[in-house]
Amino acid sequence: MGEVVDVVVVGAGQAGLSLSHELCQGAVDHVVLERGRVGETWRGRWDSFCLVFPNWTVQLPGGGYEGGDPDGFMPRDEIVDYLVGYAESFQAPVREGVTVSALAPNDDGRFVLDSSSGEIRAGQVVLACGAYQRPHRPSVSSELPASLRVIDAEGYTNPEALPPGGVLVVGSGQTGCQLAEELVESGRDVYLACGRAPWAPRRLDVRDTVAWMTETPFWDATLGDLPSPLARLGAAAQASGRRGGHDLHYRTLQTAGVTLLGRFIGVEDGVAHFAPDLAESVLFGDARYADLCGLITKSCAARGVEAPGMPPPPPFAASPVESLNLGGLGAVIFTSGYRPDYASWVAFPEAFDELGFPIQHDGSSTTINGLHFMGVHFQRTRKSATFLGVAEDAAVLAERIIASQHSLP
Repeated sequence: MGEVVDVVVVGAGQAGLSLSHELCQGAVDHVVLERGRVGETWRGRWDSFCLVFPNWTVQLPGGGYEGGDPDGFMPRDEIVDYLVGYAESFQAPVREGVTVSALAPNDDGRFVLDSSSGEIRAGQVVLACGAYQRPHRPSVSSELPASLRVIDAEGYTNPEALPPGGVLVVGSGQTGCQLAEELVESGRDVYLACGRAPWAPRRLDVRDTVAWMTETPFWDATLGDLPSPLARLGAAAQASGRRGGHDLHYRTLQTAGVTLLGRFIGVEDGVAHFAPDLAESVLFGDARYADLCGLITKSCAARGVEAPGMPPPPPFAASPVESLNLGGLGAVIFTSGYRPDYASWVAFPEAFDELGFPIQHDGSSTTINGLHFMGVHFQRTRKSATFLGVAEDAAVLAERIIASQHSLP
């Protein structure tokens, strides 16, 4: 008949562990299933990866950052160590190396999970698989020659692991800019196919910009505050936590020697083509910076404090080429975001919208009773999928799960 558990949490990253902490506090019988090891998604980041938010934003329930560098940016291995220590601190019931291949309804009204360790039945299931599930590539990526090394960001480790030659990076959010910077610093010829992405200075006066932003309504914006649901697929703001944190955007990359191009639109006869829209992309980012400046100024005025200095961006000269011979390239890296991938293994199609996101309220499915989610983009607010906001979401969802367990006969 398989194992029976009250609550199953799938995923042992910061989202799943935060909820597990709250469920432990509520004495709820549960297990956390993890396909790899605790913090597996973070383990898969490239070698030089660092947090983009300052360490003080790591505020998991019962386990905030307590290191000696709150204004620094933890590198990959320290993030993993932190999560492992956090799980150990409350003896989270994590089962590592357990892959869940299917989730479906069971005849007795429970859920049934097919896993690599056997069948598990549960009264409630929480999918805490993270915000980064399936790498997305534009449809024109299929036009690239088979002889060229083509990878997604999750397949990148360091410059030395790539074949010799130039590198085309497609996608210019945080990840694309960070990889382009690292590659050009390694001596590679780097081409960045740019799109519309926001940016902000690393610091305003002596404070990190994220600190100023937490004093505005920015992080508390909900999905309903966006112009459309599609907006949650927008690029993350260009920034870097490497080397203590520094400015990173189109202007710094251009100065560093990265060749900036417009949006990647196709390949013909071994030549990649790009739209003549680089200037528009730069203006888009500048407009988002101006919006942020206005938000910070308004917030400071409301609190009666002096706003930081927020200088306007310097002029930008955009004269990009619109074609690139692929013969001199060693690799193409796609950093064009991620999409949900629940539908490939969850047998509840009515639980997801046309973009693949859960139809949920405060983490609980509004179509499937007993099905819940953690770590979803805009689960409750803009900060839901971050270290900064996951504790709030975990507390809200755990309260609902605990109440439902107590109401059972």
